[in-house]
Amino acid sequence: MTDLVAASKHLAFVLRHDPASVGLVLDPHGWVDVTDLLAALAAHGHRLSVDQLDRLVDDRVVTGDKRRFERRGTRIRARHGHSVEVTWDGPPTTPPALLYHGTVARFLPAIRVQGLRPGQRRWVHLSDDPAAAADVGARRGCPVVLRVDAAAMHAAGHEFYRSGSVWLTASVPPACLHEDTPPSAA
Repeated sequence: MTDLVAASKHLAFVLRHDPASVGLVLDPHGWVDVTDLLAALAAHGHRLSVDQLDRLVDDRVVTGDKRRFERRGTRIRARHGHSVEVTWDGPPTTPPALLYHGTVARFLPAIRVQGLRPGQRRWVHLSDDPAAAADVGARRGCPVVLRVDAAAMHAAGHEFYRSGSVWLTASVPPACLHEDTPPSAA
């Protein structure tokens, strides 16, 4: 399992942030041919079989409920979390009225002024489950869950995309954010 977890993390790094580190170029939507990917990984000392790759794509034990990867036929990509330039290839989707974002208290002053921005990623990641958002925030400390008025954003023309269990949008304005967990509790 540990080897697959390490392989999953490395694959996420390559497909999200630095395909050139193994000599790959992603198409405009983040896709790459599986054969090319496996050859490039092997050439850089990271051997992975087709069966192991399929397990990384399908196994929630290894990659979590967010499902890091997507495979269609002979192509694979990271579903979300990119810092490299990729464009979403699906239509915008109407979000639920409320979405959630997990963070920690030290980021709240900037969030209150700027709202949520993607930072080094291409999209702001949101969840339709407050517990899942809390889990995301907990990776950096005591979580603070922000409620996102997705209905108001959608009505104002903001676009949302769904990638597995993750909702993606370009940014969230401060007026559409509400703190579910008081900063003093964090």
